[in-house]
Amino acid sequence: MKIITGGTGFIGSAICWRLNKLGAHDILLIDTDMDGLKKKNVDPLDYVDFIDKDTFLKQIQKDSIRYKVDSIYHMGACSSTTEENMNFLVENNVEYSKSLGNWCLKNNAKYIYASSGATYGDGSLGFDDDLEILPKLKPLNKYGLSKQMFDKWVIENNYHSKFVGLKYFNVFGPNEDHKGDMRSMVNKAYAQILKTGKLRLFKSLKPEYKDGEQMRDFIYIKDAVEMTLFFDPFNEAGKNETGIYNIGSGTASTWLEAADAVFKSLSKEPDIEFIDMPDNIKNQYQYYSKANINKLRAAGYENECMKLEDSIADYVQNYLSPGKNLSI
Repeated sequence: MKIITGGTGFIGSAICWRLNKLGAHDILLIDTDMDGLKKKNVDPLDYVDFIDKDTFLKQIQKDSIRYKVDSIYHMGACSSTTEENMNFLVENNVEYSKSLGNWCLKNNAKYIYASSGATYGDGSLGFDDDLEILPKLKPLNKYGLSKQMFDKWVIENNYHSKFVGLKYFNVFGPNEDHKGDMRSMVNKAYAQILKTGKLRLFKSLKPEYKDGEQMRDFIYIKDAVEMTLFFDPFNEAGKNETGIYNIGSGTASTWLEAADAVFKSLSKEPDIEFIDMPDNIKNQYQYYSKANINKLRAAGYENECMKLEDSIADYVQNYLSPGKNLSI
């Protein structure tokens, strides 16, 4: 049995999809609900059961899980970068994660959990997933801080020798429609361009970055899932690997490059308007990110990531366009 928390969400449902493709169907999904857009994510998938996350936590705390579990993919969390309630974030993103980690230690299940590239903050300490550097990072928002708190707990207790923590960078692709304002730029751009014919991007507030030349490590969901499943117990190459790893393309691309790729996938000429950045994100905006994936490579992961233009074309033309797939 494999358990996926956040199982009806973006990365969680994509993990279930890929596991199905690889022949795994003995899967338990954990999440807050299975309604609306989230239901669309899992309608085509094959899994054993769905359990509400609060009910599941009680079962974990009582050690009453009736299945033989080989791995837990903990993808469930509050992922809003504008969430200000730190108590809520600690409860959902830190304490919940600890409970699952402790259960995995007790029951000999592999624990693979989602951290975030948001932990790197402004990037002044670089983007290396080096255990000596990670505890020193200073996230720019409370979401990133909650992920940093759990990473530090893992490192301080030497659980990095038993767990796998994955620092996801800017993941985009099918199954993210339910995320609202937290949807990727590609998803939002597609909708904006269809509605207005143009795309709005934030102006830069730093002179070293021209408008639209802020840079991010964009990674397609299909690549992110392949990297994630490298560590699954069924995969001979990565089943014994543990530690904290970056999950990114290893390439920094500008917002303009991503925007141009969306326009190209729609066979439209770029029409971009630059707008003021909202006050609530000015102080927590990352101007640059680029995952160092050397450690992942050293662990044995060999697949190459799709080029940004190709992955955006796949997303827009095979998933977002009317009449195409409703989910991954």
